[in-house]
Amino acid sequence: MSLPAFAELLERLVFTPGRNAKLALLQHWFATQPDPDRGIGLAAITEALRFTAKPAMIRDLVMTRTDPELWRLSYDYVGDLAETVALIWQPRAGVNAPPPTLAEIVAALAATPKAELPALIGGWLDTLDSSARLALIKLVTGGLRVGVSARLARVALAEWSGQPVEEIEEVWHGVAPPYDALFQWLDGRAPRPDPRDTPIFRPLMLAHPLEDADLAALRPQDWRAEWKWDGIRVQATAGPGGRRLFSRGGEDISAAFPEIIEAMDFHAVLDGELLVLRDGEVAPFADLQQRLNRKSVTAKMQRDYHIVVRLYDLLFDGHEDLRALPFDARRAALEAWLARVAPPRMDVSPLIPFDTIDALATLRDGARAASIEGLMLKRADSAYLAGRVKGLWWKWKRDPLTVDAVLMYAQRGHGKRSSFYSDYTFGVWREDGELVPIGKAYSGYTDEELTWLDRWIRNNTTNRFGPVREVERGIVFEVAFDAAQLSTRHKSGVALRFPRIARIRRDKPAEEADDLATVMALVENRAG
Repeated sequence: MSLPAFAELLERLVFTPGRNAKLALLQHWFATQPDPDRGIGLAAITEALRFTAKPAMIRDLVMTRTDPELWRLSYDYVGDLAETVALIWQPRAGVNAPPPTLAEIVAALAATPKAELPALIGGWLDTLDSSARLALIKLVTGGLRVGVSARLARVALAEWSGQPVEEIEEVWHGVAPPYDALFQWLDGRAPRPDPRDTPIFRPLMLAHPLEDADLAALRPQDWRAEWKWDGIRVQATAGPGGRRLFSRGGEDISAAFPEIIEAMDFHAVLDGELLVLRDGEVAPFADLQQRLNRKSVTAKMQRDYHIVVRLYDLLFDGHEDLRALPFDARRAALEAWLARVAPPRMDVSPLIPFDTIDALATLRDGARAASIEGLMLKRADSAYLAGRVKGLWWKWKRDPLTVDAVLMYAQRGHGKRSSFYSDYTFGVWREDGELVPIGKAYSGYTDEELTWLDRWIRNNTTNRFGPVREVERGIVFEVAFDAAQLSTRHKSGVALRFPRIARIRRDKPAEEADDLATVMALVENRAG
């Protein structure tokens, strides 16, 4: 199938806000497209494809077809590289070649030397209309952003094929684009792919937020409590077929943590939390951020940010699947396994003894001082079930902090929010009267508030920087966040953990927003 069919899918996904509608679009793609294009499209949407075409190369290519000043003005107005290229590209006269298929694009990009890529891509752009040009640039630069996660794509595969999503997730990392073996199984033409000893991701069990009504119904004797550590949830999977470290969403993050991979000299699947330890204590999340999203890591980085995995659960011991066992049995197995195997850089998250819920609440209230997010409550008899099963595991997070901050910059969102300025950078006042940024938020407001903010931003823009608008100092947000941390990447010297808009303070003038000293007083572990 030619690229225009993929372009239509992307366009409809971008402008389709509802989850069910997106699922329907994906299912239609799986049902109607031929192999290998449907698998390539799936890989592109889930960001499993990586090409060598960089945005700078695309910009240089466009400069050969248009006036540089016209490009600058157009890009400044549109704010998106692919959209600008799609609209401004001037095809050569007389080109009548058919649009390429996805398979042809992938094969050609893999076989073409880097120096010849501009000519290759330029030739394709000449054969396409503006919609397909947009899809091509998004595809080759890896910037699709259509509001579809890998998890949602797997749900679509499950609903289309009738196979359980848990079954699909357990073979997902054992197959590779364009997923021929996966589609043969889902089409009923072959048996389920057998990952054998390949280290694959097993779907995690997730918790529901604990509400007051749920809390009142808890009997202490039925529950086990653990700290909710402020790191990232990981799954460590190792065996004869290799070793991998996965994020909670199933992303392979092994390359960023080679010291953990080296420590995984065992045959098991473990659920835990990735943390930085400093002088034996858990460091703030800001320290862990220095190690995240890296393709490689230096020896100095490994020394400066000592990574460990604090274990929560044992899913597999060798080939033995323990997930159907109750939590207490799995916990005993985990402690026995750790005593027997004793891998470096790993320990067990301790259970917290308690007799009453009130006593547990007191412990939770003191969690902030120890750089802990809160508590996890797990039923003693709960099996390890994939997904978020209500009533078995609860997360009881500490109450958020808040600060009043001034809107400084706005940027358009993605997916259903691509036509709204929905990404907001906000700041607080420094002693010298300068407003300095402390964070960025994408959530916490209603659709009505988003519409009002978008209109206000458009009417109160003072400057533009590509897709970003600087605005008048006229909007104050009450920002909720989990922690404040020192940061060298922000001019203010501080950054917020999980910031979200709690409310719009239309009653408060910008000059009465909080100052930097107020935020600095909330920074965790400042002495460290």
